[in-house]
Amino acid sequence: MSQQPHILVIEDEAAQREILSYNLESEGYRVSKAHDGEEGLLIVAEDAPDVIVLDWMMPHLSGIEVCRRLKSRSATRTIPVIMLSAKSEEVDKVRGLETGADDYVVKPYSVSELMARVRTQLRRVRPTTVGEVLTYDDITLDAETHRVTRGETDLKIGPTEFRLLATFMEKPGRVWSRELLLDRVWGRDVYVDTRTVDVHVGRLRKALTQTGGDDPLRTVRGAGYALG
Repeated sequence: MSQQPHILVIEDEAAQREILSYNLESEGYRVSKAHDGEEGLLIVAEDAPDVIVLDWMMPHLSGIEVCRRLKSRSATRTIPVIMLSAKSEEVDKVRGLETGADDYVVKPYSVSELMARVRTQLRRVRPTTVGEVLTYDDITLDAETHRVTRGETDLKIGPTEFRLLATFMEKPGRVWSRELLLDRVWGRDVYVDTRTVDVHVGRLRKALTQTGGDDPLRTVRGAGYALG
């Protein structure tokens, strides 16, 4: 499913990488795996994840350097990074966080604790994937019950339009290109013509204004669509 959160695990120890991947997939996430920092950066460039779980101690390119590069680029700086490290000293934790890591987990760690930390980061960047309720002006989207209301009225909205609205409401004001919307709403492995996006945005507009309110969606010529 296209709304499935995408987690990237960058870990040079094969056993650790497989344990992490297994547990993340068991939580319902789509998982990509990299055995070193260089491969991890390539995956990020090709298929940006929602959250990165990154080991500090790796050959060639350390986790600290990978994190520094990610946080120095505008396209990747907002991707949450959870740093894994056997370094438990406070000075090491501070260094990791100052490099831009969003969380720091000391090895050995509890898998259930790490899963909770992944959910915490997802709640920041893709709240609907963890059942959060989103609001924008008088529009409310409840991801758990799959309901959308405007004011006091329940809106009739199809599943694709629901996913579109969730994407817009997670980042109000952001301009989404048709290609990005295709990846997020339909999925990277599904071939859909970009004009299909226009059709479904049109349906979403109709659904949002069925009670007479203003159209909150904005068409940005040559760029795509935005909420607000």
